[in-house]
Amino acid sequence: MPPAASLSSTPGSGVSGPEHDEQLLPGIDAHPHARAVLAPALAQGGRPSHAYLFHGPAGTGKRAIARAFAAALLREGARTPATVAERVARDSHPDLTWVRPSGAAEVLVGDIEEPVVAAAARTPFESARRVFVIESVDTMNDQAANRMLKTLEEPPAFAHLLLLTDRREDVLATIVSRCQQVRFDSLPSALIADRLAGASGTSRETALACARLALGDAREAARLAGEEGAALRRGAEGFVRAALAGSTGGRPWTGLLEAAKAAGTAAGEAAQERLAGELEYVPSRERKKHEREGLEARRRGERRVRTGTLDLALRLSELWLRDVLCVCEGAAELIYAVDRRAELEQDASGRDAAAVREGMDLVAQTRMSLSLNVSEELALEALAYRLQAVL
Repeated sequence: MPPAASLSSTPGSGVSGPEHDEQLLPGIDAHPHARAVLAPALAQGGRPSHAYLFHGPAGTGKRAIARAFAAALLREGARTPATVAERVARDSHPDLTWVRPSGAAEVLVGDIEEPVVAAAARTPFESARRVFVIESVDTMNDQAANRMLKTLEEPPAFAHLLLLTDRREDVLATIVSRCQQVRFDSLPSALIADRLAGASGTSRETALACARLALGDAREAARLAGEEGAALRRGAEGFVRAALAGSTGGRPWTGLLEAAKAAGTAAGEAAQERLAGELEYVPSRERKKHEREGLEARRRGERRVRTGTLDLALRLSELWLRDVLCVCEGAAELIYAVDRRAELEQDASGRDAAAVREGMDLVAQTRMSLSLNVSEELALEALAYRLQAVL
C-alpha cells in the first residue's frame, strides 16, 4: 500500500471522540465497525487507505457516509475547506468522481476506463487528494474489474477509491483483497420507523410497516412512506388481493406496469438534465460523442429503474402473502404490514396455508424471470392467473 499524507491539516482533525466522529461522518454511530475503521483515518496523524470496500445491506447509509468521508479527505489542501462538503454534496468538486453503473444491470468498462483508471493518474485540481467512489462494484463485468485491478494495485499516493456494494460475496476476490473492508450492519426497523415518523409526518404504524417491508433498507422505507411508494403498495396489494378474491379479470397488473414505467421515465428525465449540465463543460469536438453515450446511458438507466420498481412491487406482493400466511398460522404478531391488519385477517380467513406458500413461490419465480429480459406484461399477466388458480 502506498504511503498516504496525513490529515493533520484538516480542521478539527486533532480532536477525536464520538461527537467529533458523528460531526464529520453523520450516522457513523449506528455502525461501530465502520467507525472503528474510518474515524482513525481522519484523526490527527491518520493515514487513510488507498482503497476501501464499504459493504452491507442496501439502505444502511453507505453512500451518505462515503460522501462525508470523501469530503473529509478532500479538505486536505483545500483553499476554502468550509465549502468542500457543500460542493461534494452537489457532485461539483473537481477532485471527486462518483461512478454509478451505466449498464442496465452492471458496471461497464466505460464507467471505469476514463473516469477512474485514466483520471487517477492525473494530479488533483485543487485538493491534495483525488477521491473516486464506485457504486455497485459487485456488478462489474470482467473487463471493468480487470481494469480496476491495475489502479488498485498501483495507485498514486494522492488517489483514494471508495468501493460500495450491497453484496460483498459477489465482488471479485482479487478486488476485495486489495481494499480495507468497512462493514455496515442493517438498521433496526424501529430506528428506521422513528426517523420516518419524525421526518415526514407519517404515522408511527405506517412508518413501522414501511420499515419492515423494506427489510431494513432505510432508503427504500422512505420511498415506501412517500406518495409514490404508497401508490406502489396499494397496487401490489390490489394485485394479490384480486387473485385471492378470484377477480383478475380487471387486469390488476396494469397499475404495476404503469408505476414502473413512470419511475423509469422520471429517472430518464433526471439523467437528461444531468447530461445537459455536463455538455456545457465538454469541448465542442467531443460533444456529440458525449451526448450519444449519455443518451445510451439514459436508456439503460430507465430500464434499470423500471425493472427495479417492478421487482419492488412483486416483493411487496410476496410479502403480503407472507403476512397472510402469518395470520393463517396464528402468528399475527410477526406481520410486516402492521397498518393493514384488518385486511390481512380478511384475506387469511378460511385460507389454505399450503396454497399461500405456493403462491409466494410463484411470485418469487416471476421476480427472478425479470432479470432474463422477459416481456414484463406477459409475466405479470401469467402470474395473476396462476395465483388465482392456486389461491
